[in-house]
Amino acid sequence: MSTAAQTTVHPPLRAAVVGAGYWGPNLARNFAASGDWELAAVCDTDMDRATALARRTGAQAAVASVDELLAEHDVDAVAVATPARTHHPVAMAAIAAGKHVLVEKPLADTVERGREMVEAAAAAGTVLMADHTYCYTPAVTRIRDLVAAGELGDILYVDSTRINLGLVQPDVDVFWDLAPHDLSILDFVLPGGLQPLSVLAQGADPLRAGRSCVGYLTLPQESGALVHINVNWLSPTKIRRMVIGGSRRTLVWDDLNPAQRLSIFDRGVDLARQERERGDVLSRRDVTISYRTGDTWSPALPEYEALAMMVTELAVAVRGGTAPPTDGSSALRVLDVLEAASASLAEGGVHTGLRPGPADEARTAPTAPELDVAAVAP
Repeated sequence: MSTAAQTTVHPPLRAAVVGAGYWGPNLARNFAASGDWELAAVCDTDMDRATALARRTGAQAAVASVDELLAEHDVDAVAVATPARTHHPVAMAAIAAGKHVLVEKPLADTVERGREMVEAAAAAGTVLMADHTYCYTPAVTRIRDLVAAGELGDILYVDSTRINLGLVQPDVDVFWDLAPHDLSILDFVLPGGLQPLSVLAQGADPLRAGRSCVGYLTLPQESGALVHINVNWLSPTKIRRMVIGGSRRTLVWDDLNPAQRLSIFDRGVDLARQERERGDVLSRRDVTISYRTGDTWSPALPEYEALAMMVTELAVAVRGGTAPPTDGSSALRVLDVLEAASASLAEGGVHTGLRPGPADEARTAPTAPELDVAAVAP
């Protein structure tokens, strides 16, 4: 990531938040608190809700429609926090008006609509950024550092669990609701991003809600690593845990343990292969298994709010004309997997390939982000 503190020497940019329901207030609060932004307007079809949020955050105006917002208010960026099915029309209208756009996850409700958004922003020369909030947390940023520096070695497997009780969503299944978090994190931290050869999804609907409430994703990667993701709306216990196993070390991230979110284990299994000769023929390979026991340590993490870092990075991208860390292409890769998961479910849980497209263009291994948290630290 960029050096955030330098952005505050510029006059503030102007932002509008569309959607004053569940997530919009979090975005509005962080835009209002940022030295890089001023909150120009809040937009919601429920005018009472828009007015109340504008009053709480000090926004300069409250409006009831996107058309009114774009026609009557001077803003540099529009943050979209509305239901997924509305992301495309709202974002496309903002892009057509020359605005930079931040969209909460998922980028759109289909890959096709998401790709239209990415292409429109590229043609207009505007920034399209996905609100993949976890990618801006201290823990995930540090994970990316460690992976990029080779501290874990080659990535062998990832096992991720994201389970809780509710909320059963009315318009999407558990994969589209919860898995975007894990998929965006993995696209952010893995060398080269998400590169699944196929997607296998298995889901269950024990409540007869008409959609999967419990789900498992299996994604074999081009690198040979195996990724497994468990998402669940029906668990009485809340778990946010990811295990990344490498050839050198294993990392465990427990997001609900503030005292020790990250643990690095210098423990694992080593395989030593030896060729054995019998007579004049090289007959087979013997495999010797040894168990390595080393230290366990927990990296210190800075403290700052992820959304504060995200809106700062949006300002950096807008001012510099650069791609943000979670740009439209990364969001498309997440959508590709989600659509493949839906196709796999429809076929009874078979391995399903991903459709080729712009999101599958050559990717380079991520550079470890350089963070200056002074601008966002409490």
